Amino acid sequence: MFRREKTDPLARQVALQIGTGRVALGIATVFATRPALKGLGFKHPEATGTALAKLAGGRDIALGTLTLVARDDTRTLRALILVSGACDAADAVALGLSAGDPETRRAGISGIASGGAAALACLWVWRRLG
Repeated sequence: MFRREKTDPLARQVALQIGTGRVALGIATVFATRPALKGLGFKHPEATGTALAKLAGGRDIALGTLTLVARDDTRTLRALILVSGACDAADAVALGLSAGDPETRRAGISGIASGGAAALACLWVWRRLG
């Protein structure tokens, strides 16, 4: 609707920080899966959980890398930040569903907070880049 004439430098910087953080979290999740899951609040990850975590880590590496590559293309950067925010919101909902189980309650609650905050940050960046 209302397009900005120039790219907001703060929004661009935050977008690149989101991309960098996503790559870092993805690498940690893929290559140090059990410690990463424990850091996220999962007490005893099983084989299925670690496999799914590696899958999510791969997604984060891909999205983060694409975000960093698009750093000079505002339109693509904006689209990638919107996709990242949607993934973060979906993660918050999915982890929120796990908050009902005593085994995963801590991870679920922290997932709601972290995924929700990341989704809001992406929404802020998306709006400022537009």
